[in-house]
Amino acid sequence: MATAPIYCTHKELKRVYPQIDAFDTKTPIYNWVHIAGDKYVSYNSGIVTQLFKDGQDLGAAQSAHADVDADFEWAYDSTNDAVYFHDTTNTPNDFLMEAGEEFTALITQFRTDASRYLDSKLDPNLPREQLKDKSGNFDYMIIRSASLIAASFLIRASDPTNEVATALMEEAQGNIDALNSGNAALSWQTTRDASRGVIRDVSYTDGSVRPVDTRGVWNGTFDLIRITIVAGGALDGTATYSVWVKNGDKLGIQQGSQVVTAEKINGDYQSLAGGLQIRFAGENKTSVATATNEWEVEVMGAAEHIDASGVKSVHNSRWL
Repeated sequence: MATAPIYCTHKELKRVYPQIDAFDTKTPIYNWVHIAGDKYVSYNSGIVTQLFKDGQDLGAAQSAHADVDADFEWAYDSTNDAVYFHDTTNTPNDFLMEAGEEFTALITQFRTDASRYLDSKLDPNLPREQLKDKSGNFDYMIIRSASLIAASFLIRASDPTNEVATALMEEAQGNIDALNSGNAALSWQTTRDASRGVIRDVSYTDGSVRPVDTRGVWNGTFDLIRITIVAGGALDGTATYSVWVKNGDKLGIQQGSQVVTAEKINGDYQSLAGGLQIRFAGENKTSVATATNEWEVEVMGAAEHIDASGVKSVHNSRWL
């Protein structure tokens, strides 16, 4: 059976909530007592599934405290609620002894739990295999929502009434509601303005002239149109651009069929393809185009089914 995906990484979780490391759930263990030889015990420790010494993971527990007979070996006795530890040089009271889980493993578990929780909250009609964008990465709305939920879960594990955790969960729920209602779109979904094209950088030099707007309606089916600056320079007839669209073998971004060849850029709406026009502009009047800069324009046909939109019909009934 395929493994269910985890929608966010540890790094992505930390980007959403940078203070996440402060919520390590390890619990200090105090009051170690010397019992025999180089063995120590702490009573009423609470369940210990993993023991740490100054942050160092001490590995797997021994099966019984009688087997704790070498440095840094340990065991937990659930009958007496006691943890045993062996050290020939020092007393464990000189160190920070903690029970808990290794933090990376703990984060992985919360990321997994958050992903399954998000799955359960999303509309079942949203195909899970299409939660990724065309590059194979999870859509940012999915990444952020899972990260918010994971952070909220981890914070609440040690502070159930924490207001920050509540705020994080509220934002996540807002994202879920927006996706389920169609007020937010994932990258695979067709929106009402998709036929006008979505411009994305492929290779761009900051400050250079770039395409900033489209006009018209795309009269074909899905494509990734390619736009490339052929000759750099000012918008005075020096700079030129070319355009490619799909053919029977390749999309436009893969240089399918060239439909515009070295057309001079004038700053007005100019030919793109399939009923669309493109307009170039710079940050200021002295901006110039840079040769080899490239963009893709993702387009859907005007007649394509709309998967997500902020406008929805409401059915009214009148009872007589």
